Amino acid sequence: MPDQRPAGTRVLTLLPYAVMALTALADIIAGPTVGLLPLIALGPAFAGLTGGPRRTALIGAVALVLCLALGWYDGLFPGRRGATAMVSVAGVTAAGLLAAVMRQRREAELANVRSIAEVAQRVLLRPVPRTAGELSIAVSYTAAVAEARIGGDLYEVVTSPGGVRVIVGDVQGKGLDAVETAADVLGAFREAAHDEAELTGVSARLERAMNRTLRGERFVTAVIAEIRQDRSLALVNYGHPSPLLVRGDGTASFLDPDVRAVPLGLGLHGGRLPQKLTTTFRPGDQLLLYTDGVTEARDDEGTFYPLASRLHLLRGATPEGALDALHHDVAAHAGGPLGDDAAMLLLRYRSRETME
Repeated sequence: MPDQRPAGTRVLTLLPYAVMALTALADIIAGPTVGLLPLIALGPAFAGLTGGPRRTALIGAVALVLCLALGWYDGLFPGRRGATAMVSVAGVTAAGLLAAVMRQRREAELANVRSIAEVAQRVLLRPVPRTAGELSIAVSYTAAVAEARIGGDLYEVVTSPGGVRVIVGDVQGKGLDAVETAADVLGAFREAAHDEAELTGVSARLERAMNRTLRGERFVTAVIAEIRQDRSLALVNYGHPSPLLVRGDGTASFLDPDVRAVPLGLGLHGGRLPQKLTTTFRPGDQLLLYTDGVTEARDDEGTFYPLASRLHLLRGATPEGALDALHHDVAAHAGGPLGDDAAMLLLRYRSRETME
């Protein structure tokens, strides 16, 4: 059965043996006067950096046997040089064992943290339904800190008697405080989306909840949208990037409100109330909601990601494929990891042919 491990892993596995073999060959060719024998210790040194304790101990034992054999071949035993070489190999092996044990403990702790983060992500950002009525839905989320798995961006889809209601938002700040705030927003939205008959009631209830919860200068930008069975689309924008509506004929527009409302949590400080924007949403149309981590991704020259010129990426056969292509394009534009959390939620109104 062929070795399925990545090439880099195989190289690191063979490196200690290769180093010891080359050192032994060089020692035999150069002779005892050059003093290459202590370099045998490089074998357990590399093993301690890349392998586990048992593998490090095994390679250390091989290094000691090899050092002893070469020492006798070079005529260094009994003698100070031979003993020094043996002590060097034994000391490096012990240090390698300690490093391997400590690294293994850190890896176990990191695995536990990642596992907890995955559970927290599933509780906070639950998987959205792939379909809701006549809608196909897909979501993409990338945390700025890959190990964290979750951050301050949020999204949710709720099917209610009033229609399909969604929210996409971005919490000001980072870290655990941002995650806690995101949980508060989602909890309030999930409850209000089921209870309130009108979208304005959902937004007002969410705003009151955030005004009570958020303190100081903390705030949340968000877009709340509703797609009803009469093929109407309504949304309320709290200082968030405007959603992108792509019609079935390929034309597109950003749904900019006439008056931008202040973000959630700043209502007590004054500012305009949000206005409900309404339009139609027909079979073949798509609605992309996103956070500023997408549009503010910059390339090496400091140019923001040109979302408006990437509409062709949304023509994928499935919403998941379209978002996957868009996500990879954003990452390619940034030339590496994004500097901010980035969430995208795509709603596609399916045609009757697709549904059948």
